[in-house]
Amino acid sequence: MSTRAERLSALLPEAGVDLLLVTNLVNVRYLTGYTGSNGLALIGPQTCVFVTDFRYVEQAAVEVDPAFDRVRAVQDLIDAIADALPPGELRLGFEDAQVTVRQHGRLRELLPERVELVAAGQLVERLRVVKEPEEVDRIRAATQLADAAFEQLLWGGLVGRTELELASVLERAMRERGAQRSAFEAIVAAGPHGALPHAQPRDVEIGRGELVVIDWGAEVDGYCSDCTRTVATSDPDASTREVYELVLQAQLAGLEAVRAGASGRAVDAVARAVIDAGGYGDHYGHGLGHGVGLEIHEGPRLSQRSEDVLESGNAVTVEPGIYLPGQFGVRIEDLVVVTDDGCEILTAVRKHLISID
Repeated sequence: MSTRAERLSALLPEAGVDLLLVTNLVNVRYLTGYTGSNGLALIGPQTCVFVTDFRYVEQAAVEVDPAFDRVRAVQDLIDAIADALPPGELRLGFEDAQVTVRQHGRLRELLPERVELVAAGQLVERLRVVKEPEEVDRIRAATQLADAAFEQLLWGGLVGRTELELASVLERAMRERGAQRSAFEAIVAAGPHGALPHAQPRDVEIGRGELVVIDWGAEVDGYCSDCTRTVATSDPDASTREVYELVLQAQLAGLEAVRAGASGRAVDAVARAVIDAGGYGDHYGHGLGHGVGLEIHEGPRLSQRSEDVLESGNAVTVEPGIYLPGQFGVRIEDLVVVTDDGCEILTAVRKHLISID
């Protein structure tokens, strides 16, 4: 953890700040190890301070990297910042996507005039996009656990069970295997409901002759997994199978394009070209993928507007889809880790179209 703080400190001159106030709890966890719900960190070349309140003092003593000085705030955490600052004139960076207008006003009120507040968000996120080996191990463990839960779900069958029931069974199966929680609310969407990319499970039974989109993930030791499979409840007709195979070919092409040095926009374009050529471009309206780690959606992005360039150690999804309103949806998603010459596919669930009652 202290190494992460050192790497963050090295980015501060580029951002034009001397210290960074970290208030995003995900970033606080990444830097310090703290998993509680109230805490912040102050990071600089000669400063490593963690602040929390009375409720989390004992937890912080166990979790927070010993390189950090631990401070207990008497009242509001922001009140403790002024006393933790080193002497002299300072440019204090803050995470502008996280600090509210009220908090900014409170900071300005409490801090001495020698301190200038500077918007400096996304610095920690820049570090988080490249996963360390132990982070990849946790993402891999979450993926393996989620894969096993999905296979268990299929063994129980789909027909006659509701979308809500299946989502609950899937989430429970992940917890029983050791997940702290689901990485997000599982999606189970049958028939025309599957044409909604972010459909909410309904109390509606799944019938025969439907495609069912299932999107799920587990959280293990704070790290997430993400996978989508589309299954059939009977042998689909030729046109439905054609759409499925088109999405599969796009997904395989996207996987083949993933490698360090490739742009997120270029990888997206490779998969999108397959769907465009098949005549379904108007029915594929989202990006190809996103980063996964401590959050289910983080950088880098694979999309038509992405400015990101992939690096070895990125963990990203590859998830093209086709959504036909009033008919069905198909999405196929794997989670991969970018390497210098390609990617390691973490997801092991079969991708051929499964027909199951």
